[in-house]
Amino acid sequence: MTIGAELLTLVEQAAAALRLPGVARALFPPDRKGTGKSGEFCALGLDDGSVGTAFVLLGDTLARLQAHAPADYAGRPALEIARLFASGDPVERALGLAAINAVTQHVFRRAGYEPDLAADSLGSLALRPGDRVGMIGYFPPLVPRVRALGLPLTVLELRAELVKEEPGLTVTLDPRRLADCNKIVSTSTVLLNDTLEDILGYCRHADELALIGPSASCFPDPLFARGVTSLGGYWVLDPDAFLRRAEALEPWGDAGKKSCVRRASYPGTQALLRKAA
Repeated sequence: MTIGAELLTLVEQAAAALRLPGVARALFPPDRKGTGKSGEFCALGLDDGSVGTAFVLLGDTLARLQAHAPADYAGRPALEIARLFASGDPVERALGLAAINAVTQHVFRRAGYEPDLAADSLGSLALRPGDRVGMIGYFPPLVPRVRALGLPLTVLELRAELVKEEPGLTVTLDPRRLADCNKIVSTSTVLLNDTLEDILGYCRHADELALIGPSASCFPDPLFARGVTSLGGYWVLDPDAFLRRAEALEPWGDAGKKSCVRRASYPGTQALLRKAA
């Protein structure tokens, strides 16, 4: 099974074990960029206050999302929206992933499981002298942190204009260059653009592999089984404040926190479902 199919199986199992709340509200950012993180994600809020987000700035996803009315999703079953993740349409995939993330938060909360909320921007990678760091996607704020430690950095990018090679820093289009890296951090957009399965094939040798970003707030089991060691997602603490700020394109602030789920300590979704039920 693909990662997407396994994620949907877990949502279906959650629906069978629990009475999943329906979608209470959907939020889509306006068709413009430059508004920061608050303008880069759609959000789905469930009736119990659980919230899931997904990145919408891939290609023309955001522009096409504007043809959909957020009100059309209110009142629909969360499982129905989650199943859109199986679509080849990028808008439906984004909405589906947001629903999967919301259901994941619902299950975690019902089971009394809270991820680590003290995670940093490098997805809890413990960097040490001698490490060789890889990045899948260019994270400009993180590059100085890695370079300040004197660690060699290889960045895998899709944009040819960013390619460069200088002492200690390689930006490349060739995923085979990741073979030199023992610790890798990846953008969570690989969940949306159908590149994740291929990318993971180039990272099997890594000691640590972190997937980070608000979109990486899903059930971690399929990813952990394929070599991911941590998911650095987003945990909504105050649903009302989060949705209000997201709609106003304001910083999310204390409405939520970066979260981290680690493979070594995660009890497994099946165990959480049994506890939640």
